[in-house]
Amino acid sequence: MHPAAQPSAPPAETGVRTSLKALIDLRHRVREVPLFSTPHRRSPLVGLHHSKLRGRGVDFDQVRVYQAGDDVRTIDWRVTARTQEPHTKLFHEERERPIYLLVEQSRRLFFGSARVFKSVLAAEAASLIGWAALLHNDRVGGLVFGNAEHHEIKPRRNKQSLLQLLDRLARANGRLDSDTPIEADAFGLALRRAREVLRPGSLAVILCDERTLTDTAEQQLSLLARHVDLLLLPVFDPLDHALPAAGLLRFAERGARLELDTHDATLRQTYRQLGEARSTRWQRLADRLRVPLMPLDTQRDPVEQLREHLSVQHAGAHA
Repeated sequence: MHPAAQPSAPPAETGVRTSLKALIDLRHRVREVPLFSTPHRRSPLVGLHHSKLRGRGVDFDQVRVYQAGDDVRTIDWRVTARTQEPHTKLFHEERERPIYLLVEQSRRLFFGSARVFKSVLAAEAASLIGWAALLHNDRVGGLVFGNAEHHEIKPRRNKQSLLQLLDRLARANGRLDSDTPIEADAFGLALRRAREVLRPGSLAVILCDERTLTDTAEQQLSLLARHVDLLLLPVFDPLDHALPAAGLLRFAERGARLELDTHDATLRQTYRQLGEARSTRWQRLADRLRVPLMPLDTQRDPVEQLREHLSVQHAGAHA
């Protein structure tokens, strides 16, 4: 539910809406987020994720002299023995890999108490990953879902395909409002569609509301993970996890009204526990499927968050 006093359609710069121009401009920041490997640098995702691909995804590129910080597991012992100097193997991910962005734009995300609404954050992160994939020479496409509408763009290795996806994303974002009905199984339908169109070795990037994970969706994600690789990016707002002790709060939605006394410590504790349970469920799913999990918070810049997540993944790979 949304606070009754929530403004209906503030301008894009407030973080309530995004635009095609804003999503295009994010291409200037993609080099700040090392999502994919280069011939001289392995992405932290390779060790935890892409190395377990079904017979594809990471290719040998070259050998060079070992440098401080290189993964010792990539040392080429034959070359090292021959030259009497440590050498390491360099890798790059297979070119023209299909990257499929599943991005939720439903009323569930039309809320935010911090820097941006969740719907805007999901769009920003999708744009960053899309531009990074295109820069990496991968094929980019995806599906924008929510509010009884699905817009699909077939993965292609050209800027026009990504621009079409971002345009669909910006249009869906611009149509969101607090009265838009929520399609009950939009996430499940999107995942089923991804299973139909994606071939083995593709990477499906999931950008959705943290609360979207249901039993049905979890089952669909498990089935999808059997054939393609997943990157999970659930989006949340600080108010999804904790209520402030702000007294009586009134909420309104489609004629329904709710009052909560946030001075009630038991109520706040129960609310916090529900938020923790959602986060734990995502973590358990990611652990079971052995896929990266990168939750995104509306109060922080997406570039900084993705960079931090990748840093943690990198540390974990060397632990």
